[in-house]
Amino acid sequence: MELPVKFLQRMQTLLGEEYPAFIEAMGKGRSYGLRRNPLKQGGERLELGERFGLKPIPWAEQGFYYDPDSRPGRHPYYEAGLYYIQEPSAMAVGAMAAPEPGMRVLDLCAAPGGKTTHLAGYLQGKGILVANEIHAARAKILAQSVERAGIVNCLVTNETPQRLAERFAGYFDCIVVDAPCSGEGMFRKEEIAVTEWMPDAPTKCAERQAEILDSAAVMLKPNGKIVYSTCTFAPEENEGSVQAFLERHPIFSVAEVPQQVYFASGHPEWITDGIPELTKTCRLFPHKLDGEGHFAAVLVQNGEPQETLEPQAAKVLKDKEISQEYRAFEKETLARSFTRLMRGGDQLWALPEDMPDSSGLRVLRQGLQLGTVKKGRFEPSHALAMALGTEDVQRVLNLTVEESVPYLCGQALPCTGENGWTLVLVDGISLGWGKVSGGILKNHYPKGLRWNG
Repeated sequence: MELPVKFLQRMQTLLGEEYPAFIEAMGKGRSYGLRRNPLKQGGERLELGERFGLKPIPWAEQGFYYDPDSRPGRHPYYEAGLYYIQEPSAMAVGAMAAPEPGMRVLDLCAAPGGKTTHLAGYLQGKGILVANEIHAARAKILAQSVERAGIVNCLVTNETPQRLAERFAGYFDCIVVDAPCSGEGMFRKEEIAVTEWMPDAPTKCAERQAEILDSAAVMLKPNGKIVYSTCTFAPEENEGSVQAFLERHPIFSVAEVPQQVYFASGHPEWITDGIPELTKTCRLFPHKLDGEGHFAAVLVQNGEPQETLEPQAAKVLKDKEISQEYRAFEKETLARSFTRLMRGGDQLWALPEDMPDSSGLRVLRQGLQLGTVKKGRFEPSHALAMALGTEDVQRVLNLTVEESVPYLCGQALPCTGENGWTLVLVDGISLGWGKVSGGILKNHYPKGLRWNG
């Protein structure tokens, strides 16, 4: 891989005596990581270390390096949402945010979903998580990641930051801004990042980052925090973007980042008139740790509470408005009851407490999609299956890893259990639905997710 000459010249000037070590690291193979999903009931008992050659990632509690030859992304456990494949350095962002259950959290530039699923693990289904992606195609990928992870308290939107700021002023306790950037930190991971790089990219990206950060500032509660990150080395997009933000918003300051032992401090001297506070930001260099290039800063608002208009709560159905088809399904199939239901067209959703009204926004998911109300029957969604555990249903079919492959390929399976909707599991972890009739389980694994046999 031949790196851009102007990029190399700039890095040599910035790094000085560290430059040879940096170049050596950039010429080596990348590291591979996965992060276990604490939302998947029963997943903690499965031993994955030997299967995938796992080694702990120091800055992410649930994060592990894996042996790429073990191919965990092509495994039934991945389809069950037991873990998320994520670049190791990127896991630092969720660990810095570390929201507490019950908080209101926004992932403002969320696709493909790595940081969203990380934040959801911290929230444990309590509080509100809004995951936004401005590009429609990427927003669909984000929604699939939310579904696979079994997240029940997430609102997935396809909006501009400015539109969200109009609706959610002063609403969030924590906002993650993994900003679009020039992607220099991904050069050894993605060849397209090299071929698409241009010398003026950092300047153009910094302008866009400023717009996004300003919208985030509007949406943050007093004493809340913004975790700003990029996957680039360019000072204009890192220390420069943070300093410019602080100048525009003097009620913010930079908080100390924990676990600095794994990271390098920010460099105020790499930008014009850099302030000393920028040393509290952090850089992740491939010659200093096993991971790609990243930058992160925790920005804390220190202002007084402002009067804001609280978004209206989402309207939920009254008991008499809930369809008989769903009630029949719930009685026959589930061992639990969902409250706070909302209907959109033929789709039925279960909303978390305090879910805001999303009318007028482009929404892909809101809470937990229960399924589709059809004439005379209710068809449960794949999302519902992914959010359930064995104790939540009346019928299960538990498969081994080997037995689950035909199911993932869309095949019908023999099943001696009772007739009706049945939750299919792999080693005790929910994988999807099937419907038993006459000793055969009809496969209801989504066609768009099925493996080629």
